[in-house]
Amino acid sequence: MPPSTRSKPCFVTEGFRYRADVLEQLWKHGVQPTPATRPDLVRDYVRDLYRYEIRRLRERYLRRDFPKVEYSVRVDRLRREYPVLAMRAWEWLEP
Repeated sequence: MPPSTRSKPCFVTEGFRYRADVLEQLWKHGVQPTPATRPDLVRDYVRDLYRYEIRRLRERYLRRDFPKVEYSVRVDRLRREYPVLAMRAWEWLEP
């Protein structure tokens, strides 16, 4: 492999310190970042998880598992389960 395409080792000297309230919210979704995990990667993962769940909810609505009037209520309830997505990734860290 040519030197330009080899991946370089990444060393984290200090790490990221996540806020306790953010970690608590992440735990609810089974997400446990380490001090070496970049917040933007964690946020992208949680955003993808939310998208998966919202798509699944829409599929259920289209299958008529529940009435249309319930759909917006369920979407809002799901959105409220992901308050960390209202924050930018850098806001997840302790100052």
